Amino acid sequence: MKKLFSLLLVLGIVLVLAACGSSEDADGSSGEGEESITPETIVMGFVPSQDSDTIADTIKPLADQLGEELGKEVEGKVMTSYNALVEAMGANQVHIGFIPAFGYVLANEQYGAEVILKSERYGSGTYKAQYVVKADSGIEELADLEGKIWAYPDKGSTSGYLFPANQLMMEFDYESAPQLETEFFSGTTAAGGHDTAALAVYEGDADVATTFDDVRTELEGEYPDVMEKLNVIGYTQDIPNDTISVTKELDDELVQEIKDVFLSFNENEEMIKIMNEVYNWDAIIEASDEEYKVVKDTYKKFKDNIEL
Repeated sequence: MKKLFSLLLVLGIVLVLAACGSSEDADGSSGEGEESITPETIVMGFVPSQDSDTIADTIKPLADQLGEELGKEVEGKVMTSYNALVEAMGANQVHIGFIPAFGYVLANEQYGAEVILKSERYGSGTYKAQYVVKADSGIEELADLEGKIWAYPDKGSTSGYLFPANQLMMEFDYESAPQLETEFFSGTTAAGGHDTAALAVYEGDADVATTFDDVRTELEGEYPDVMEKLNVIGYTQDIPNDTISVTKELDDELVQEIKDVFLSFNENEEMIKIMNEVYNWDAIIEASDEEYKVVKDTYKKFKDNIEL
């Protein structure tokens, strides 16, 4: 009888422990998977392709409209750099990132960020980087850049740094980005934005700027002669357009709602006008991780040599 009682007692304890374990897994408090989040305030992160103060003012109506559609408060935040945005997404301080292809690759690799949408410009989901020089500089081809000063927006910029650096390393047989910067160029400067990189050339502070195609159109209003003063001497291969990406912890249903709202903005002239003013987006279209393989492959070739 004692043996039977002992057996029943052990069995009862096992069942209680199993039930507790199931309960913990069900509420996500001790399971192996990540617990999803539904923040009270959703933070959208942007990086400067132009003056940061201008972007901050411009994106507010976009944040307000998204918040109204989702029934949540949405805050737009302008970060200091691409890498700062990636790190903020990794810490869930930013939930939605408007990040270029390279920034997405970093966020995906380091923190599992997911691309949900991307931009469309001039009817295309891809674009190129360009090399901009002064028209009277005598620089006519990439080989002429040796010994010159290179201005780029940020080392986290896909078109401003990664693809041009990769192209120049391959063409002129340099094994690392630091080697390219110190041995091929006489100097480099991180200008902070595509427009400011081009202006560094315009104002004589640099010999070449690498930017998206065609940054000069962004400057024509303030610098009417920019198309005459600055020439484009070359382009990189195609680059997938900038992304709207989300953190991996964001609730799946909320992510779908966010995606649907952004796609609906294609029918909202005011919202698309804002995206065009900030990043030259003409439309918002579907995107997948596979489209960014070319960027991942490019990054892997010299990732250990890029100091962000």
